[in-house]
Amino acid sequence: MTGSGRTRGWAARDIPDQEGRVAVVTGANSGIGFVTARELARRGARVVLACRSAERGGDAVRLLSDEVPDADVEFRRLDLGDLASVREFAEGFEQDLGGRLDLLVNNAGVMALPYRRTTDGFETQFGVNHLGHFALTGLLLPQLLATPGARVVTVSSMAHALANIDIGDLNSELRYRRWPAYARSKSANLLFVHELARRLADSGADVVAAAAHPGYAATNLQSTGPRMAGRRATEAFMAVGNRVIGQSADTGALPTLYAATAPGVRPDSFTGPRFLAWRGAPAPSPRAPWTRNDVAGERLWAASEVLTGVTYAALKG
Repeated sequence: MTGSGRTRGWAARDIPDQEGRVAVVTGANSGIGFVTARELARRGARVVLACRSAERGGDAVRLLSDEVPDADVEFRRLDLGDLASVREFAEGFEQDLGGRLDLLVNNAGVMALPYRRTTDGFETQFGVNHLGHFALTGLLLPQLLATPGARVVTVSSMAHALANIDIGDLNSELRYRRWPAYARSKSANLLFVHELARRLADSGADVVAAAAHPGYAATNLQSTGPRMAGRRATEAFMAVGNRVIGQSADTGALPTLYAATAPGVRPDSFTGPRFLAWRGAPAPSPRAPWTRNDVAGERLWAASEVLTGVTYAALKG
């Protein structure tokens, strides 16, 4: 946030010029990820849409190019539930797009799914929402460190306040409940940002690690879990909620865009909608105290390194 902590009704029109900057946005084929990619491209950034589905990613590139005819955008496949795909994405980025990366937006996520496992055997919500982004950030860290003023923005949720991580059962093997598991993955997002910001500061890097959340934004995220579980009543209920109380994806993306581009954003800050952290213009957002616990952050980091095999060597020594 800026020194005053106020955003004064900050909107997409306030995004600074992004000409010459390179951005990667995960999950950019729909929802707030698509809006984030579109608005960065509208301001001149070169944007990589990192998505699991080639079909949906290609459709998103075409739609974005229709809306922003001079956009410099491309699709690259990234499956955050498959660490081999994460490594392939990072290697391809380094080879094809050079050493510059101004902005990494860790946006993609899944919510309240039936119990599933990723390709590597992790519980899907923890594996995709946290471990996939932990690995991606670590593998792209050399490019971020080489780019003055780079930022990493990780999208969490106010649902993080429903549950802290369980360091002894990160993959929910002892007991699985879809909403607590989602909340734990979102707490993991914030703990990751907290620990990354600390390590960046200790290494003297000027990369800013910050977090954001969209409040209640009407996207397809709410319907995916109930649809996968065959819970039609819940799916219908979520659809009504999206229409009645959800804000648009365009508005829901504003906290992410603020954290990604506004001057003076502080490391380990958490930006969300102003009105009850639910809707409205970006503002500082409350967060659970456990998401700033240094010991928990270190333990989650160590476990994530073991599980993913990504060690953030660029920050050592």
